[in-house]
Amino acid sequence: MSERPTRVQPARQVAYDVISAVRESDAYANLLLPTRIVRAGLSPADAGLATELTYGTLRMQGYYDRVIAIAAGRPIDKIDAPILDVLRLGAHQLLSTRVAPHAAVNESVALARMVGSRSTTGFTNGVLREIGRHTPEEWRQRILAAAKNQDDELASVSSHPVWVVRAFRRALEAEGRGAELEELLAADNVAPRVNLIALPGLADAPEGSTPDRYSPPGFTAGGGDPQALVEANDGRVRVQDEGSQLAALALSRARPILPGERWLDLCAGPGGKAALLAAEALTGGATLVANEVVPARAELVRRALAPVPLDVEVWERDGTTIGASHPEAFDRILLDAPCTGLGALRRRPEARWRKTPRDVAELTALQTRLLDSAVDALAPGGVLAYVTCSPHIGETRGIIADALDRHDDLEALSTAEVVQQLAVERLDLADDVLHAQLWPHRHGTDAMFIALLTKNAPAEERD
Repeated sequence: MSERPTRVQPARQVAYDVISAVRESDAYANLLLPTRIVRAGLSPADAGLATELTYGTLRMQGYYDRVIAIAAGRPIDKIDAPILDVLRLGAHQLLSTRVAPHAAVNESVALARMVGSRSTTGFTNGVLREIGRHTPEEWRQRILAAAKNQDDELASVSSHPVWVVRAFRRALEAEGRGAELEELLAADNVAPRVNLIALPGLADAPEGSTPDRYSPPGFTAGGGDPQALVEANDGRVRVQDEGSQLAALALSRARPILPGERWLDLCAGPGGKAALLAAEALTGGATLVANEVVPARAELVRRALAPVPLDVEVWERDGTTIGASHPEAFDRILLDAPCTGLGALRRRPEARWRKTPRDVAELTALQTRLLDSAVDALAPGGVLAYVTCSPHIGETRGIIADALDRHDDLEALSTAEVVQQLAVERLDLADDVLHAQLWPHRHGTDAMFIALLTKNAPAEERD
């Protein structure tokens, strides 16, 4: 019998703690993991291992659950939750990493000894040894054989809920690109590159960095800690997905800025797009108001805006009421609407297990109220950018179509043309003129949806 560790290796302990917190308290792995790595004093190598174990386990959780159920001979809801977390972590090491099988099993048994009873320790050992008896490809074939239908097959091996698979298929089919579904699902399970932005007019990309393909101020900087680069530039260089950059720039560069324009970021938290808009407003002589209803997120917005030498007022108001309190007060409005976040599953893998179709219904109702408020707050001739980090048709095309039906004075602009004109390289937007839907598999960005709208002056004013 191999020697079993008396204590858990620190990287695995950190990974387990984060995975457990995600399950128990809906923690966000991307926020909690860096804190736990620092607290544990992990070396760069151990920090890398903890990151891979955490995100890899969370991404493929659905697939591993199916493997565990077969290996254990029981449904996963009959397994104690802490032990299930241990098994998921062990399954990831056995099926998707180069970790030696004996190390994966022994470390997992040590974890089980910490969080469970003597019987669960033996159970953990038995389940993981059963998993290790078969190759990853053998497990893949067994899981496929147990699937109920084609959608379930895709959901199982790509580790997405079935309803998300179907939502992605509908969104791609709306572009005539349904054949890209498997490529999209695979892209969701690849760790995204760390992308940064040098705020226009305030900073430049460092020497040796690689410019983004599409966003003019975006770049990647290779390896190393991006936070060090952020701090060295006093926050005027910051981490931001290229798709988020394009969404904000679509508003600020939709047409030339006239000095004195009034801009509003209606749902500004945590502040990344607000900082970019502030830099653009500063260059063009516009003013900006950033609104965020949640006080803690409003404080994040203030921190994000601090590096920009523009006096930005930060409100903490219900965005659905601003149209009534400030009718036709703003020339440009960004509505980065609360959404399911299905477009950012690469960087927030746990989100796929938290959302349900019921969430879509609740969010689309809120998105509708916020969009109506934004339309009311938009000055005639102004530009409104509706943005979501979700490709779900209910949160994207459906919301825009309904808004155009409700508001006679609202008109869709050629969003694709605006985005193509500002982009460094031409994007493949699938011949969609009125919207710009970005995709991780096609563009290397989060699946951001962008739609630009304008408000026409009343008929009597146009005559």
